[in-house]
Amino acid sequence: QVQVVESGGGLVQAGGSLTLSCAASGRTFTSSAMGWFRQAPGKEREFVAAISWSASMTYYADSVKGRFTISRDNAKNTVYLQMSSLKPEDTAVYYCGATGRTHVSLSPLSYDYWGQGTQVTVSS
Repeated sequence: QVQVVESGGGLVQAGGSLTLSCAASGRTFTSSAMGWFRQAPGKEREFVAAISWSASMTYYADSVKGRFTISRDNAKNTVYLQMSSLKPEDTAVYYCGATGRTHVSLSPLSYDYWGQGTQVTVSS
C-alpha cells in the first residue's frame, strides 16, 4: 500500500509560483507511478501531470504544459509539482495519487491511493 499527504497549497496572485509536495509512505512507492489531479467546485477531477516510477517519463495536461513541472525524489519518497505563471483558472483542490503499479495513467480511475488534497487559490 501507499499513503500520500499533500502540502504546499495556498493563495497566490496571478503570474505567481507555487510548489506542491506529496509525501508518500509504503514500500511500493518507488515502483509506483504518481500523478497530480485537481478538482474545482462543481467540476470533475481532472488530470494535471503524471510521472513514471523511474521519473524517465512525464505527462502533462495541455492546460498546464510549459507552466507546471512534475518531479520525484525516490530517496525522499516525495513527488513535487512546481507551478509557475499561475492563472485564476488553476484554482482548485490539488490531489496527489499513486497507482500502486509501474504503469502510468492519465485517468483518475487508475489511481488506488489518494491524499486529502491541498487548496490552491489564484487571485486575479
